[in-house]
Amino acid sequence: MRLATVLTPISDAYLQVASQCGVQDVVHRYPGSDPGILKAAQRRIAKFGLRLGVVEGYLPIEAIKLGQDDGTELLQLSNLIREMGDLGIPLLCYNFMAGTDWVRTQTDVPERGRARVSAFRLADAERAILLGRELSSEPIIPSDLTATKLWSHLERLLIQLMPIAEQAGVTLAMHPDDPPLGLVAGRPRIMHCVESFERLVQLVPSPRNAICFCQGTFAAMGVDIPATIRQLGPHIKYVHFRDVRGSCDDFVETFHDNGPTDMAAAMRAYQDIRFNGPMRPDHVPQLVGEDEGEPGYTMLGRLFAFGYMRGLMHGTDA
Repeated sequence: MRLATVLTPISDAYLQVASQCGVQDVVHRYPGSDPGILKAAQRRIAKFGLRLGVVEGYLPIEAIKLGQDDGTELLQLSNLIREMGDLGIPLLCYNFMAGTDWVRTQTDVPERGRARVSAFRLADAERAILLGRELSSEPIIPSDLTATKLWSHLERLLIQLMPIAEQAGVTLAMHPDDPPLGLVAGRPRIMHCVESFERLVQLVPSPRNAICFCQGTFAAMGVDIPATIRQLGPHIKYVHFRDVRGSCDDFVETFHDNGPTDMAAAMRAYQDIRFNGPMRPDHVPQLVGEDEGEPGYTMLGRLFAFGYMRGLMHGTDA
């Protein structure tokens, strides 16, 4: 497996620190329609001995989720996959949360040593925080949108994109709904349980139709993490390594070593399924001196995670 990371920002200093910590892959956000951005980023990242291995986040996919795309978003995604194939970037991570992304109701819950972490309480969801924006500012969801329609829209998308992904050699990895609830702020969701991911990989069978195993989100589902890793096995091509304490409707993020999941057992499960893709820390605590940083994506907490994850990787490697 390959230690990966998001860097905010992707600065030379952060790239050098990541390289020093043993990171191998860097994750890049959607670059927009400029075909030169990814190529330039790839060259810059390579100068530090790292690989641009994943494109994830802010994809042009919202109209597709709602069944309202006029062909523009499909073209943008198709072009992105072809460009990634040309550049040898192997993995595109996406989600199917219509009108939202990952949602939290609080971003300053005290964890160990008064580090700050994010949390979600369904009872407070009317004031939920979506990546720093109020849910009320997000796209209006059609009143007739249902889970059945979302599945139909997803199947149509995969039928259209999978031949392009197969030809380009790019794997599409689905991220689960976060929080893993069937309904958030009146918006239906479909990727919130293990059965949904079993259905996903059968919807359009292909080695390029895969799973992003966001471990914290699956933990919030209440499943046995090592057993679920083995159950989904070969379909897991990308991992977000994190943990939460609580349930799907009321949970708080934790340090990687301070949650309820047996993280060593989880890492052994990844070894057992011969997972060899990128694995990145996710939603790290904000440590002292980083109060102004983006919640979940500051650097000091990520450094702690790098060392912890590398230790688990080495300690469980048969």
